[in-house]
Amino acid sequence: MKLTLKIWRQKDTTTAGRFVSYQVDGVTPEMSFLEMLDVLNEALIEHGDEPVAFEHDCREGICGSCGFLINGVPHGPRRHTTVCQLHMRFFKDGDALTLEPWRARAFPVVRDLVVDRSAFDRIIQAGGYITAPTGSAPDANAILVPKEAADTAFDAAACIGCGACVASCPNAAAMLFTAAKVAHLNSLPQGQPERDERTLNMVAAMGREVFGTCSNHGECEAVCPKGIPLEFIAALNRDVIGAAFRRRREPLQILGAPRHPAHEDVCESNSAQKESTT
Repeated sequence: MKLTLKIWRQKDTTTAGRFVSYQVDGVTPEMSFLEMLDVLNEALIEHGDEPVAFEHDCREGICGSCGFLINGVPHGPRRHTTVCQLHMRFFKDGDALTLEPWRARAFPVVRDLVVDRSAFDRIIQAGGYITAPTGSAPDANAILVPKEAADTAFDAAACIGCGACVASCPNAAAMLFTAAKVAHLNSLPQGQPERDERTLNMVAAMGREVFGTCSNHGECEAVCPKGIPLEFIAALNRDVIGAAFRRRREPLQILGAPRHPAHEDVCESNSAQKESTT
């Protein structure tokens, strides 16, 4: 099998990038997509050229590090499939493929197809943990977990943090990622003591990064290799509103809406009238 690859080459974050075309020959249907890139890099090294930089680790669809755009689609044409699990049997001889990194301001290009996704790490660090000292791992049956809660937590924990949701979103939003990480702990009994604090902190951390806002396009769910559903975003919105009211935090600032409840205006006006009459 012979392919034409149009690959984004960029030396570093500050250097302008460009597309470079390569011919790859000797590709077999049994190869994974990353193994095909290994073949390309071996040929480039033999000719004294710089190999194409792409990130990978487990190559088993678990770590989420291998993602990039294939013909404009995160992880390629197969749904619920990471790049490392994508095999060349889904392509045909003579195909022309365009490879480029995630296109999001929050994910600056490190080199070629590699981007910096540390913004995800900072969101998790803001609340994706439990501060209570728990000692050694308890027995599996020590804390009773309802099956519905366990199923929800497992579905949320399937998120591998690859960033495909951000790359596919027209606004480069990270709502699906954040919602999955929040729901993972918020669904379990162990996560209830810090539920409100966790929710508000992780959403605030997401806001500090340069992600866009969610406008319910649904592209994130369509390209997620683990099939994380949009329902988690709805659950996150409910948790944020509930946490804001329960913790008596600053009310959510919505464009065009008053910054404090209407009853406070009445209380303030009554107080002002009493002071003026005394």
